[in-house]
Amino acid sequence: MTLAWRHLPRTLRETSSPRIRKKCPSLSVGAFWTSITKLHTKPRMPPCDFTPERYQSLTYDRVLEIHKQHLSPVLTSYFSEPLLLHQGHMEWLFDYEGNRYLDFFSGIVTVGVGHCHPKVNAVAQKQLGRLWHTSSLFFHPSIHEYAEKLSALLPEPLKVIFFVNSGSEANDLAMLMARAHSDCCQAKDQYIEQFKDTLNTSVAKSIAGFFAEPIQGVNGFVQYPKGFLKEAFALVREQGGVCIADEVQTGFGRLGSHFWGFQTHGVLPDIVSMAKGIANGFPMAAVVTTPEIAKSLAKSLSYFSTFGGNPMACAIGSAVLEVIKEENLQENSQEVGTHMLLKLANLRDEFEIVGDVRGKGLMIGIEMVKDKMSRQPLPREEVNQIHEDCKRMGLLIGRGGIFSQTFRIAPPMCITKPEVDFAVEVFRSALIQHMERKAK
Repeated sequence: MTLAWRHLPRTLRETSSPRIRKKCPSLSVGAFWTSITKLHTKPRMPPCDFTPERYQSLTYDRVLEIHKQHLSPVLTSYFSEPLLLHQGHMEWLFDYEGNRYLDFFSGIVTVGVGHCHPKVNAVAQKQLGRLWHTSSLFFHPSIHEYAEKLSALLPEPLKVIFFVNSGSEANDLAMLMARAHSDCCQAKDQYIEQFKDTLNTSVAKSIAGFFAEPIQGVNGFVQYPKGFLKEAFALVREQGGVCIADEVQTGFGRLGSHFWGFQTHGVLPDIVSMAKGIANGFPMAAVVTTPEIAKSLAKSLSYFSTFGGNPMACAIGSAVLEVIKEENLQENSQEVGTHMLLKLANLRDEFEIVGDVRGKGLMIGIEMVKDKMSRQPLPREEVNQIHEDCKRMGLLIGRGGIFSQTFRIAPPMCITKPEVDFAVEVFRSALIQHMERKAK
């Protein structure tokens, strides 16, 4: 099913959309806006064409109780009152009370083609009734069909694929490959700032490999200086190491200009790890390498993944690739992402506490500072307040950086310009409220 209608102007879509438009519940925030300056109007949430099912599961208090008693005590949830989500549709999420939110973080940069995309859902349901799991001890067509599609998207000689289940597992395997191929496992303890000095003074004379995200994800969507990765890869190879591109967050067209992040740097890695957007939220990952490195791993150990490349994962992965192509989502990432970056750059000029706006495609970081002169991180409690205000107005964004001072924006690639305009206006309103609190 092609959702080309999503790219029509909204006025045309209301009359020509193949789906019946239903009224979406919206977040009631009228009382919350009583303190806002009269010169500012409440951002109006764009419409959507989906109505969520009625929530009929655990009460909110019971969820909190179970979480406290039985789940990890490590604090991972956002917001003082954690959000209990119930259903998703494309770029929208709905909580247990039916409130609607524009998702600008995509399950930590994972839902690439949209929540519960109709085509991906249909393929998953069909495969679910046919075959779930066999292990790689037996052949099934899904893994071979998907391997052929995925390998066609990577340059030579990156053509040998190992399927696993998560980004962490993919990077662990990439490290094993590097060590097996370079026959090197040792490193010293010291580390210093400059990369070249690190290689000369802080590691063994021969190194196994070097990992690099094309854009640093958890650190707050930080970009490298131009030409850095090209020089770094050359230095690594001079010392016998292999170069590994971590595409867990940047791959599958999210950066817009290229399908893979490493292509934006003009480099060719020896190994590529990928996950998250590979299957739109279904547990799947892969490591792609050269035949030569794959043979080195095979000589070193008998690697095996029980669930890697299972029929369900590969069927869903194939559907995701088809949707990205059919709906021009890479191109949409470029066009809408550039629009959003320019809009957010205006906020950097308007507000002293917006220290930096950076990124590429639909992967943008907004770094919050005390002031542009000192560039000291905005205190966490103040960033938390801005984050909470965005949620109250119906916008979900992520966090990153050493001090959690950077807002990470990475919506599903099906996002539209009107929805970006709404998100930017919500964020601007949250900044205005913050400045009003500071002035009191």
